[in-house]
Amino acid sequence: MKYAKLTLCSEYKTGEIDRRVFGSFIEHLGRAVYGGIYEPGHPAADENGFRTDVAALIKELGVPLVRYPGGNFVSGYNWEDGIGPAHLRPRRLELAWGTTEPNTFGTDEFLRWCAFLGIEPMMAVNLGTGTPDGARRLVEYCNHPGGTYYSDLRKKNGTEKPYGVKLWCLGNEMDGTWQMGHKDAAEYGRAAAEAAKLMKWTDPSIETVLCGSSGWGMSTFGDWEATTLDIAYDHVDYVSMHQYHGNGDDYLENFLAKGVETEGFIKSVIASLDFVQGKRRSKKRIDVSFDEWNVWYHSHGAEFEKWCEAPHILEDIYNFADALVVGTMMNAILRHADRVKIACLAQLVNVIAPIMTENGGRAWKQTIYYPFYFASRYAGGTSLLTLSDTSKYDTKWYSDVPDVDMSAVMSEDGNELAIFAVNRDLKDAITLEAKLLEFDGFAVTKHIALEGNDPEDINTADEQKVSPVEKELPQLDGMQLKAKLSPMSWNMIVLRRIK
Repeated sequence: MKYAKLTLCSEYKTGEIDRRVFGSFIEHLGRAVYGGIYEPGHPAADENGFRTDVAALIKELGVPLVRYPGGNFVSGYNWEDGIGPAHLRPRRLELAWGTTEPNTFGTDEFLRWCAFLGIEPMMAVNLGTGTPDGARRLVEYCNHPGGTYYSDLRKKNGTEKPYGVKLWCLGNEMDGTWQMGHKDAAEYGRAAAEAAKLMKWTDPSIETVLCGSSGWGMSTFGDWEATTLDIAYDHVDYVSMHQYHGNGDDYLENFLAKGVETEGFIKSVIASLDFVQGKRRSKKRIDVSFDEWNVWYHSHGAEFEKWCEAPHILEDIYNFADALVVGTMMNAILRHADRVKIACLAQLVNVIAPIMTENGGRAWKQTIYYPFYFASRYAGGTSLLTLSDTSKYDTKWYSDVPDVDMSAVMSEDGNELAIFAVNRDLKDAITLEAKLLEFDGFAVTKHIALEGNDPEDINTADEQKVSPVEKELPQLDGMQLKAKLSPMSWNMIVLRRIK
């Protein structure tokens, strides 16, 4: 017997949702920049070369923050290559992805693009081949008012006022041997502490993100956080975590259970951060920056000509099943709103992305666009404690997987409640029975779903096979809500106070 029960109370709160958890990521990788957000000569490009058709989809998606310029790319990047007159910028071999970087888009272009879209930038500094001194120079270039070499260089390059970048990543995935300038935990901890110290001396208003483990499966996980954070504790504000889910064995029930791993990873990272806080007897709490997350497996092994510019690589074409997994990952982030304060869907355009484009042509929404879109639009306010009881199933990798994965958010003014639910069952509809305490005077106003698709259905520029549908409103009798969740479906149920 399949069932899903949920109890929600307006007074049972997990934490306030930071809008930055709906962030995303742009790296100099494939066509994320060139042919993605930036394509001079495109019919929809503005005077800066920014694609306005792509910008419109990003605005609709509701992304408040974007991380840049990497990613693996940043570990070999000299930011000074990407400033000044474009025709004088050097072309470089880009070793992270085996391409050629023309440097026609750099720091100034990115920050102007952010201003154009009203997006907060999250900048990463190079702590692979780079140095703490290079990091503090970039902060000076971006944030110092004037009267120094780098701040005056920014003015010379066309930007009089400081950009005021507040959020900075101290490198990227430095625990990985694939990273340029890979370091062990003690080496990285010292480099990150010194970089953050110099950066904050340059601008005391900034926040910094320490590199945590680049995956839950890393053999150094836990020890890495304990060592690096203990060294850099006084100079950092967040620790990062990265997670991608694949579907290597094509076992659908197992794939749909991947969100269980996201839940476990988040809890483990929080435990490691709290261990260091307790060890140091510190009143300062370090929170989580989940600054790379997504489904990623379709494009593994794709070939391209080495050293070319902006090749078609890592261009996952997402299907309906992928959208459901993204929905469960988003639920896990919302359930941990008290500690996950930043999150970046990786990436934003073309490269493992919710938005795809044609060079010189169209832009469209992938299947994973929709669960992210509705969360960014309706999950603002307070995450509520989800007291749930559901039927469960086992797979060859996971046990006790909830048939229905849920999160719930109350709006800032307390007048709206949004419930997000993914029915993982492949064949059976499940009735969600929710007991709503302290929600007197509310009525159901929406039930939006992604449902009724083959797991392999995809969206293209010509056809949107996977798109949201409006469902018949669920029953609400006093405090009891009953909603039918179709098999293999993502759902959002919204209630509003009417009296």
